[in-house]
Amino acid sequence: MTQAPNYSSICILRLSAIGDVCHGVSAVQAIQKAHPNAKITWVIGKIEAMLLADLPGVELVVLDKKQGKAALKSLKQRFKNQKFDVLLNMQVALRAGFVARCIPAKVKIGFDWARSKELHSLFINKRIEPQAQAHVLEGFKGFAKAIGVADYKPSWNMPYTEQDQAVADELLTPEYLTNKLLVISPAASKAQRNWLADRYATLADYASEQGFKVVLTGGPTELEINLANSIIEHSNTPILNLVGKTKLKELLCVLKRGSLVLAPDTGPAHMAVTVGTPVIGLYAHSNPARTGPYLYQDYVVEVYHQNLLKQTGKTAKQVSWGTRVKGDDLMSQITVDDVKAMFDHVVQKESL
Repeated sequence: MTQAPNYSSICILRLSAIGDVCHGVSAVQAIQKAHPNAKITWVIGKIEAMLLADLPGVELVVLDKKQGKAALKSLKQRFKNQKFDVLLNMQVALRAGFVARCIPAKVKIGFDWARSKELHSLFINKRIEPQAQAHVLEGFKGFAKAIGVADYKPSWNMPYTEQDQAVADELLTPEYLTNKLLVISPAASKAQRNWLADRYATLADYASEQGFKVVLTGGPTELEINLANSIIEHSNTPILNLVGKTKLKELLCVLKRGSLVLAPDTGPAHMAVTVGTPVIGLYAHSNPARTGPYLYQDYVVEVYHQNLLKQTGKTAKQVSWGTRVKGDDLMSQITVDDVKAMFDHVVQKESL
């Protein structure tokens, strides 16, 4: 068996999004263990860097996409006098390809042919092994394997401070910290991927009947604020509304305090996985086998497969991996009864 190269410098390229960089952390930390003497640099998006700031042993180089060509020029200047042993280009988007072109490296590893798109192949000179129907995280494991990291069980050491946790705990108050806690992170980046406000409210009421306190989390966007207010209006139980009130690391600490998280296909679902909090994921547009909460895929409630079959006449195994289904009201097909049943299942299995 050929011995893996001894790397002194490794560059990771994964700009976005929150869920994907959470998957990436497990690969990066496995690489650190296998190559303890390598300097690791991660080129990352501005928002994602807020979550991963001070990641142990990793230098984050922030690229602000809003700066356009100026950001690429700055990156090229940043790396002018160095050359990495290897670049792991973990993002197929064309924008990431232009970034990869600005990163000097002896070897530039990218995805296999089946997962290459948006001219990804032009910016790499080596590929990871093909993986049939792989979760996003498994794809990142493929990059680790490509530089000699044996198969590993994903784990995470997320960067947050005692102060981050203290702020989160102050927001939660003792009443919420001393009870079972359902954290609902109701909003995805697109409204069509969100469940209905009245149904979230019904689940909040149901959880309250089972002895849970309920908290809402999310960012400060108008969509998220309006959805949270609507959930509260429809609910008959007290709900602590933290939407727009936490920074990303504080949100991570709130999720860590949760007994259970309920969320659609959104970043906080994957953040919860990194801190070991079980997640009930609600999926309609994307295949949860590819993008679901990695450690809790058995807890997903989904209508993706039935809609894929209806729209294409094919199963997930018969279409391009990652194929999405379209429709503005698909999430309404997820019933309250189905989510209640999954809630009961998770509570029993996790002994909550």
